[in-house]
Amino acid sequence: MSMKYVLSFFLLAASVLKAQTPISRSVNGLKQLDLFNVKMKSNVACYRIPALVVANNGDLIAAIDERGPSCADLKANENINIVMRKSRDNGKTWTDIRTLVDYPQGKSASDPSFINDSKTGTIFMFYNYMDLNKEKDIYYLHVLKSTDNGESWSEPADISRQVSKPEWHGDFKFITSGKGIQTASGVLLHTLVNLKHGVFVFGSNDHGKTWFLSDTPLMPADESKIIELKDGTWMVNSRVNSPGMRYVHISKNQGKSWTSRPEFALTDPACNAAIIRYKIKSINCLLFVNADSRDARKNLTIKVSYDEGETWTKGRTIYAGSAAYSDLVVMKNGNIGLLYEQNEYTENVFLSFPFRWIKD
Repeated sequence: MSMKYVLSFFLLAASVLKAQTPISRSVNGLKQLDLFNVKMKSNVACYRIPALVVANNGDLIAAIDERGPSCADLKANENINIVMRKSRDNGKTWTDIRTLVDYPQGKSASDPSFINDSKTGTIFMFYNYMDLNKEKDIYYLHVLKSTDNGESWSEPADISRQVSKPEWHGDFKFITSGKGIQTASGVLLHTLVNLKHGVFVFGSNDHGKTWFLSDTPLMPADESKIIELKDGTWMVNSRVNSPGMRYVHISKNQGKSWTSRPEFALTDPACNAAIIRYKIKSINCLLFVNADSRDARKNLTIKVSYDEGETWTKGRTIYAGSAAYSDLVVMKNGNIGLLYEQNEYTENVFLSFPFRWIKD
């Protein structure tokens, strides 16, 4: 049985679910839409690991793991597909859930992440792959792309040899879920985690034709997000498994060397988070969202830095209850879009708000 991929929304008609209107409710004055819920499809244990991206035409694409028959991660789950929904009106309405990557039983794809190349209009989606029948615990790193704002997608390319090392073949390694970036000069950047050797930046200088690995490890670090500062400095914001905070890694020479420090202002329970630049009109700042707690995945909070990550506001709570992985975007209308795991991984909620909501 060969692998199936999205070629177009038309070709996906057979796999599209019946109308799936997201469940809507209001929390903290914000309308929240539950985009991916286990009740939406039979034989799904959970939806996990959300990713968001805005296409050049303004369309909003959300991708996530569709996990069955259990909610286990890649190395312990023989059936994880990647599915997506799309919005053409800044998250007000969404298409039905559609399958993007679907392998036969025993092979799984997990942890979607995006980079939108704004200069070419190409959207790259990365994921981690494993054949649990033939090569259990061996991770491969794949990417597929869309050149029409997510309407159709290429077959995936295996970039493991480009962004990893031969001696890492048996290591626990994976591309961080969520999102990478494009620098002001056009370079594409993302992060790869190797739990034995550290976090590494990888990217492309030729709009995704080839990929490179920056061979300088960042430690301590687990799932990480990279951002470019105003002066061209690279900053990596990292999950660590202790002691209840984030770590920040700074490079002023495009990844050749790094300085690292704990970020005491960003409390964290060892969970993936999101950091993006918000640049609209006279506002140019960094936004960070995570589970703002030292010991539990709860209290999803958004914070602002007006000085390129030197200091952070106290933040505003979005959801005080159970909350885990999240991703952020700036939508074409200037509002902030957020997708996050809620209530012990049973719901994946989208909401949007203007920048002033954070301050109010």
